[in-house]
Amino acid sequence: MKVLVTGGAGFIGSHLIDALIVKGYEVKCIDNFSSGRKEFIERNLDRIELIEGDLLNIEDARKSLKNCDIVFHLAANPDVRVGAINTKTHFDNNIVATYNLLEGMKEEGVKKIAFTSSSTVYGEAEVMPTPENYAPLIPISLYGASKLAAEALICAYCHTFDMEALIYRFANVVGPRSTHGVIYDFIRKLKANPRELEILGDGRQKKSYLYIDDCIDAMLFTMEKARQKVEIYNIGSEDWVEVREIADIVSQEMGVTPEYKFTGGIDGRGWKGDVKLMRLDISKLKDLGWKPKYGSKEAIRLTAKWLLKKIEDTKP
Repeated sequence: MKVLVTGGAGFIGSHLIDALIVKGYEVKCIDNFSSGRKEFIERNLDRIELIEGDLLNIEDARKSLKNCDIVFHLAANPDVRVGAINTKTHFDNNIVATYNLLEGMKEEGVKKIAFTSSSTVYGEAEVMPTPENYAPLIPISLYGASKLAAEALICAYCHTFDMEALIYRFANVVGPRSTHGVIYDFIRKLKANPRELEILGDGRQKKSYLYIDDCIDAMLFTMEKARQKVEIYNIGSEDWVEVREIADIVSQEMGVTPEYKFTGGIDGRGWKGDVKLMRLDISKLKDLGWKPKYGSKEAIRLTAKWLLKKIEDTKP
């Protein structure tokens, strides 16, 4: 079976390609390398077909889809915060790119898509942990809005053009090859000044963190279980952790004891659009026989260890 991975040189995409190759899939990858890195897929370059292209170009989208059986659509701008600075970024890279991909699928006769959405589509949910059927969905960030819009497009194309879709709503995914996020930011700040750590918001933001191995495992597990035209799955860990606890873990791994400086923000948020509380209900996945191997704190510690080792390994 031939698989296309969009954004395959990114953090999650590159891990997905590793797993697909092990399972014997024939893999194509399209990436414009705006956030993806060639080093993440370097060891697989002789085993995949790499297309250096952009889904904002409809011809690139169509070219990448030729002779494919299924698409794993991961290409997006992953930085939630950027929406408050440049409102067009998520519209283009998350919505327009998805539309172009779906148009290409329609033209090339590709009938199945797996899409990586986000817990941010739920906005500030009043039910915690939050199930897939929670409503109404009122995202508070442009990133969350763009993911919800992409979900809606995919659902409509599936029903209009006889396609099938898997939609994954992720918790915060962390692990090797992370290139942004709170753990990455804390390490960068503490490397610059180990005596003080700026923490955005009040540090009481509490969220679920999912280790990359669990993320990929759940994605591939559901491929064999989906029965509906459109299936939506929450993928997360079974617990959550406060930002100040993440700071404690990172500080421990670095062997430093900084003074924490909280920025406060609006209602203690890190930035406009920051969801303060997030934990996903994964009962649907567990009922199918899947559960995560790692909890949030373990995922954070493993990620911090990897990032710190990466820094050491790249020292001249």
